[in-house]
Amino acid sequence: MRPFNDEKFRVGAVQMRCSLDPAENLEKARWKIREAAGMGAQIVCLQELFRSQYFCREENADLFDLAETIPGPSTESLGELARELGLVVIASLFERRAQGLYHNTAVVIGDDGQIQGLYRKMHIPDDPLYYEKFYFTPGDLGFRKFETRFGTIGVLVCWDQWYPEGARLTALQGANILFYPTAIGWHPSEKAQVGEAQLDAWRTIQRAHAIANGVYVAAVNRVGFEGPAEQGLEFWGSSFIADPFGQVIAQASVDREEILTAVCDTRRIEEVRRNWPFLRDRRIDAYGGVTHRWIG
Repeated sequence: MRPFNDEKFRVGAVQMRCSLDPAENLEKARWKIREAAGMGAQIVCLQELFRSQYFCREENADLFDLAETIPGPSTESLGELARELGLVVIASLFERRAQGLYHNTAVVIGDDGQIQGLYRKMHIPDDPLYYEKFYFTPGDLGFRKFETRFGTIGVLVCWDQWYPEGARLTALQGANILFYPTAIGWHPSEKAQVGEAQLDAWRTIQRAHAIANGVYVAAVNRVGFEGPAEQGLEFWGSSFIADPFGQVIAQASVDREEILTAVCDTRRIEEVRRNWPFLRDRRIDAYGGVTHRWIG
């Protein structure tokens, strides 16, 4: 862990549309990272599975061909860029670990262009148009923090954002910001009735992680409609960065490609935790039941 000190670093979040061409998406992501670097970002996070459209809308074994090894073509390309620009990149990839073994994996690439570590998505959903259990093996690396040149970060992925346990365990390791690369949107048939409430719940749960743990949170979503009219998803964008008090300090639109940046200041973490000492007042002697599925 880094020695305790006052430090600031600027983070960037890339919200973009994806085409059917992985090479085109990778090249777009590279240009967006360059833009973020021009805005002063030192750690840049891409959205979930940025190299393709969100393929989990259907169960199709041919779509396993989208997966790649880590290290592989994407980490090599992004590693060269990270080294050139002197920044850290968080890239969410469809990992081919072995024949028949695949993960939804976020890679942390250091400013030297080398892979600093992996986080494999722990919580895997199985909902209409989100058939991720067909594709992804649950993560086996646990919840992790990463010491980068610029700051201590945590990375989780999409469905993980609904679980306070993952946020807590990552924050307890010393992460100053939690990144959530994401792919979430509206079913066309549901948007009019519950769309606003769904978006509000998504934003609220992640702001709650910031407040409960006294950390920054960056949620990085995609935009655009993907799939056929009646069986597609309208990704709602709305990427944001919240401070340790839960205040949104950078906010993207629901329908445009955007780059957000914000400063993560450890002095702000200290200030909030002194006044809301939730970590101090935790009753760690009484939480054994949290490891059970149900104790009713």
